[in-house]
Amino acid sequence: MKAQNDVQVTIRVDKNLKESAESLFSKLGMNMSTAFNVFLHKAVNENAIPFVVSVKGHGFGFGYSSGDITNAFTSAVKSEIIEHQQNGLPVARYDKDKKKAYLEFADGVREYVSD
Repeated sequence: MKAQNDVQVTIRVDKNLKESAESLFSKLGMNMSTAFNVFLHKAVNENAIPFVVSVKGHGFGFGYSSGDITNAFTSAVKSEIIEHQQNGLPVARYDKDKKKAYLEFADGVREYVSD
């Protein structure tokens, strides 16, 4: 059913790309229109294209080395851990000796994930 504010948008894409995209979206339980709407909503909510668009190299990470990406990821994780601790929220961790994941609460209590 068409909503009152819906408009039709026509775009041109490569036939093979369209078929591949439709196959993927079908596996995800949606059609091209729904997928495009998901993209638009995400872009509007983030006020940006929701993925990296770059003219930097075509390799891993669009011109960033794997070390750059690892460092950025590590920094982001550390920042999130600090923020969680400051807000009294639990932090997910992994006990190498017990080979189990656990939540560490602000008071130091560990709650291990059961099998």
